Amino acid sequence: MTVEPHEPHEPHEPHEPHEPHGSYSGRVAVYEQVADGFGVVRILPLDAKADAEVIHGWVSEPRAEFWGMNGLTQEQVREIYEGLEAFDTHHAYLAVHEDEPVGLLQTYEPEADRVGECYEVEPGDIGVHVLLAPAGDAGGRPGWSSSVLTAFTSYVLVGLDRRRVVVDPDERNERAIARFRRQGFECGQVVVLPEIDLPEVYLPEKRARLAFLRRETMLAQ
Repeated sequence: MTVEPHEPHEPHEPHEPHEPHGSYSGRVAVYEQVADGFGVVRILPLDAKADAEVIHGWVSEPRAEFWGMNGLTQEQVREIYEGLEAFDTHHAYLAVHEDEPVGLLQTYEPEADRVGECYEVEPGDIGVHVLLAPAGDAGGRPGWSSSVLTAFTSYVLVGLDRRRVVVDPDERNERAIARFRRQGFECGQVVVLPEIDLPEVYLPEKRARLAFLRRETMLAQ
């Protein structure tokens, strides 16, 4: 996960979906979240073909080195996310704010992922990977990162009715780890995620810092 550092922002209750506008108006949101001073964050199922250009731009930036897709072409990124659509245990979503994409969320069942080999999975656990959009020409906005992250954690813990979120940032990604801590995550142990070398996917070995956020912790913030 790669984010710009901002001050934490208080979570807010989701509201009833409203009619969106612009180029994303024809896509149905699975969840919406309101943050005071920021607005509505809509979470849409990722469309690998339609969203490949946006995602490729994000993952190609130096700041996204820990995402593991630096150097891939747009076509390769599209193929990766099209392949993800074949799994019932892994899903990808695009967050949109004021008709602009602001973040990528990937969810997975820990027992169906290599991280499940490295810690004791509890009933109700869900794993996530998060990549936030770059700040853009106008620069960062106070509370921006926290507002998008709050929408993501609210979706998985409330919208999907899960009890705990697990993340596994690279242990060298100190900014991401600090961001998760400010969001209320509790850091766990450093683990070694094993190499995955299959015809359809390759993931190198990774030293990761696990961190967890329980639903009651998020709701109490």
